[in-house]
Amino acid sequence: MSDRPFVGPNDLHSADSRVIGLPGLFPYTRGIQPTMYRGRLWTMRQYAGFGTAAESNARYRYLLKQGVSGLSVAFDLPTQMGYDSDHPLAAGEVGRVGVAIDSIEDMAELFDGIPLARVSTSMTINATAMILLALYVAIARRQDVPLAALSGTTQNDILKEYVARGTYIFPPRPSLRIVTDVFAFCERELPNWNTISISGYHIREAGSTAIQEVAFTLAHAIAYVQAAVDAGLDVNSIGQRLSFFFNAHNDFVEEVGKFRAARRLWARIMRERFGATHPRALQLRFHTQTAGSTLTARQPDNNIVRVALQALSAVLGGTQSLHCNGRDEALGLPTEESARVALRTQQIIAHETGVANTVDPLGGAWAIEDATNRIEEEAERTLDRLMAVGGTLTAIEQGVIQREIQEAAYQAQQKVDSGESVVVGVNRYVREEDTAIEVLRIDAEIEHRQIERVRAVRMSRDEVRWHAALERVAAAALDGSNLMPRLIEAVEARATVGEISDTLRRVFGEHKEIDA
Repeated sequence: MSDRPFVGPNDLHSADSRVIGLPGLFPYTRGIQPTMYRGRLWTMRQYAGFGTAAESNARYRYLLKQGVSGLSVAFDLPTQMGYDSDHPLAAGEVGRVGVAIDSIEDMAELFDGIPLARVSTSMTINATAMILLALYVAIARRQDVPLAALSGTTQNDILKEYVARGTYIFPPRPSLRIVTDVFAFCERELPNWNTISISGYHIREAGSTAIQEVAFTLAHAIAYVQAAVDAGLDVNSIGQRLSFFFNAHNDFVEEVGKFRAARRLWARIMRERFGATHPRALQLRFHTQTAGSTLTARQPDNNIVRVALQALSAVLGGTQSLHCNGRDEALGLPTEESARVALRTQQIIAHETGVANTVDPLGGAWAIEDATNRIEEEAERTLDRLMAVGGTLTAIEQGVIQREIQEAAYQAQQKVDSGESVVVGVNRYVREEDTAIEVLRIDAEIEHRQIERVRAVRMSRDEVRWHAALERVAAAALDGSNLMPRLIEAVEARATVGEISDTLRRVFGEHKEIDA
């Protein structure tokens, strides 16, 4: 966070070494499109998913009627970790922080009545991303939707799980192979699908600084691109399929500068490190979510203001897609009313503030350009340091990145505890009593119903077809052939997420967290 009280034309941080440029032109400091939101508004998403597929489907239909232009699916922890709902480790977590998906029948119900050819779907899923994408492809085939008509994103960013979030299954190197299998399959079969959303969001939520968020995210991106190139994929083709996912935090000027710096730094990396030449391969396209870690359980209505300002910073920073958190997310999953207010926040920014009428309206502001330059240069230095220890995978395996995030989180919390960092309603302007608000409650019976559902799927399937399909998954994992076609066969044979994950566990093993 910059504490410079004044920035003038002679104070810009290394201004002579960085190019502001024009919107739509390299290095894309001012945006990836010449007209930005004058040509098309950002995609308004609302991250949602809870309970059963039927309940989440009802929420998606509601959000589509309220004006969202893309769906964003939250999966429960068992689905993220590759366990079926009746696994002992899933007890108490089924449908709690997202929707429970065990089989193709759940996926079909999740998207029942939703036109897959017209709705863009983002799936926040990583260790089991390939399996969930296989399920999405399978239901599209059920609905006779051409695969070329599907649009959306699988997060599929496994590296940040090791450093920030923890929902990994396999060790880093086989996990990276899975990511590149998705790249290769989508290049052939899903031309409008973003194969990965490289996430700084969770790195920031874990406690990193803005500079670390940029540096570590782009370090992971370098590892993915290098793995794709090593697998024989064309950098100009792969570069056009990458997307990024950033956090919109509280420091308004710093956040706007962060988005601009990331865009400019990535354009230079792709051109200078990987030799990319296609303009779209040089462009950093990103989704933004407001900062869940800044939301407070005390005085929760204050969160509406926080979210609005964070969302505005993302728009002024040039995001392509945006999700606003609900005011009640420090207490539980958002209620329908909170989700509506969060969506209306985006719509007010888009249609009432006028900020979408000008491309990069803050461009040229001395404080903004100084923040952009400073974040880019410091993030680049951090990247160089990671490369010096052997690259991203080595840094993860040695716990380097994990330790740096933990230290930043500790320092940030110390500032809150001491009062140096003000949190309105928590360590200043505190009320003796807070107003109670409605909180979404998940019915405990959901778990029992979901367990019965997955067991019914197992009882009704063709055992010979199911067993043969899982054997082909194991064979592909062993011989290095692309896993995606085998996974699609398996889910169509009604193999479950947990069964496919267990098959891969037997081949790849499981990652054990190191002591960072």
